[in-house]
Amino acid sequence: MEPLLLVLILAVAVVMTVGVVMNARRSSRRTDDAVTPATPTRPPSGPVQPAAPKSVVPEAAPVEEAPIEEPALEEPVERVKPRLRDRLGKTRAAFAGAFSGITGRGKVDDETWDELEEALILADVGVPTTTKVIDAVRSRATAEKVADPERVIELLREELVALLADSDREMKRASEGPTVWMFVGVNGVGKTTSIAKLAQREVDSGHRVVLAAADTFRAAAAEQLATWAERTGSEIVRGQDGADPGSIVFDAMSAATTRGADVVLVDTAGRLHNKINLMEELKKLRRIVERTEGALCEVLLVVDASTGQNGLTQARQFAETVDITGIVLTKLDGTAKGGIVLAIQSELDIPVKVVGIGETAEDLVPFDPEEFVAALF
Repeated sequence: MEPLLLVLILAVAVVMTVGVVMNARRSSRRTDDAVTPATPTRPPSGPVQPAAPKSVVPEAAPVEEAPIEEPALEEPVERVKPRLRDRLGKTRAAFAGAFSGITGRGKVDDETWDELEEALILADVGVPTTTKVIDAVRSRATAEKVADPERVIELLREELVALLADSDREMKRASEGPTVWMFVGVNGVGKTTSIAKLAQREVDSGHRVVLAAADTFRAAAAEQLATWAERTGSEIVRGQDGADPGSIVFDAMSAATTRGADVVLVDTAGRLHNKINLMEELKKLRRIVERTEGALCEVLLVVDASTGQNGLTQARQFAETVDITGIVLTKLDGTAKGGIVLAIQSELDIPVKVVGIGETAEDLVPFDPEEFVAALF
């Protein structure tokens, strides 16, 4: 019995111990869950320091947005007519040296006339025209008993104006129906570009323009003219490379009549003046245009001023073949050989009607004899 009793006593002791432990855990848990007030602290002795003010961040002032400025409208640029005086510096320089030498001498003698003659020849006036001009000026100077070199220069100026002023330089137009201007000349003188510039001028004046691409001899000539037609607002009549130029001119005339065009500009191949068969073709083109009575108003020879006396030779040969009515003188601003104007007028009696003095359309201007001579002096 004693062992059994001992076991029971130990079991009871274990149960009691477990119960005590469990009660202690429950008490500890309830104590942790209770809220205990914080112990108040005594303020420090001495005067109470005021609390530092809180820093206040000032509110940012509202940012005013800058008003959006409308882009200023560009005022229309007024096109200023180019002046010959501003563009003929090289030709003027050819005369300037001679003039300064003459006036600086203070008297009129044989050397005066020699220097004037040399200045004209260097400017490509040509020997025949130079001789004609110098003889006329010298006769007037003798009659007036001129002893002042300045007066000699004035007489020369008057003589050159008189030489150029006798011709009608207005571009002619048909009284009714389309006006036709045919352009001839050798390759490289600026023929196609001159046509484009005149087309632009006509379109700007309110005229309807048809370009006839009758230069089927040179590769891509029609393509070049088509580009200019698009840029200038003109219409174009063209054919295949190598096509008959006569058929193209015929079609252009028909198109101009049907569409009510005002001006037809005919581009022809750059003929060498010594090629007889090509010259004959120009005659054929002229006959086709002349089937419309009164339509052909101008046959314009395009001459490069920088070629000088060679340009005069070209003009003479073309004039013998197709009856040239006027000259378009290109590249006058880039050469000292502007005297070719005088040679063409004097020796061939063909008026220079239009001159090119720059790259833009505005730089192809009607020729003014007085302005030209004033630019030389």
